[in-house]
Amino acid sequence: MPSLLDIKKATVYRGATPVFDGLTLEIAEGCHTVILGPNGSGKTTLLKLLTRELYPVPTEESHVRLFGQDNWNVWELRARLGLVSSDLQQDYAPWATGLEVVLSGFRASNGVWPHQEFSDAETQRSAALLKKLGVPRLADRPYGAMSTGQQRRLLLGRALVHDPGTLILDEPTTGLDLPAAFQYLDVIRDLIRTGKTVLLATHHIHEIPPEIERVVLLKDGKIFADGARSTVLTSRTLSRLFEAPIELVQMNGCLQAFPADRTNSGARTIG
Repeated sequence: MPSLLDIKKATVYRGATPVFDGLTLEIAEGCHTVILGPNGSGKTTLLKLLTRELYPVPTEESHVRLFGQDNWNVWELRARLGLVSSDLQQDYAPWATGLEVVLSGFRASNGVWPHQEFSDAETQRSAALLKKLGVPRLADRPYGAMSTGQQRRLLLGRALVHDPGTLILDEPTTGLDLPAAFQYLDVIRDLIRTGKTVLLATHHIHEIPPEIERVVLLKDGKIFADGARSTVLTSRTLSRLFEAPIELVQMNGCLQAFPADRTNSGARTIG
């Protein structure tokens, strides 16, 4: 299967701070993957390598390839990768209407600006996505007047305007209450069923859909564990990763973590 991401011996800095030193990682297209780790482990930096917001220190031995290519026109890459992140949500223009939020995905902009023009097809596509995501009523509402869950759905619509094959989700349910988080994850699962590949970065166990099949654990800028969901997502491994006693339980295909001294008779403990 072709590679979505191929990183070899990459050294990456955020400012003057080294995050990765010789990182090697390959993720195949079509492989739903979660990047899981504590805060500061390198999850967001890894995603920024994908979106070309960061680049590794250039050396003869290292590379970061996306879909088999070293060099990309960023506009072409954005048509293949749809991104939803907390940073974008916080920084997005508060005056943009719901329809404009989705439309802005065609220009990769933060809001819609007077010099930008959109075709009838782009406008119709954006309206159709609002309907598909269950929020057509938000078309004329300002982004800044919406709930966190409503904003997140609109940004997902923004990521989908080019019908990308891969969705990159950075802690997608942060700030959502339980009903909104469950609804959002249902939408993500529906998109997976339609053929989208999902690459998820999180430190929240409950954000991992049952369809995720590969787990990459990061800690201190290094790969702590990498493998199949069934072998990597265990109480023992997560306790070591987060340096705290964790009991991982499963119910209806979904996972949640609890302090290890608690029990849940209605759920199945995972390793």
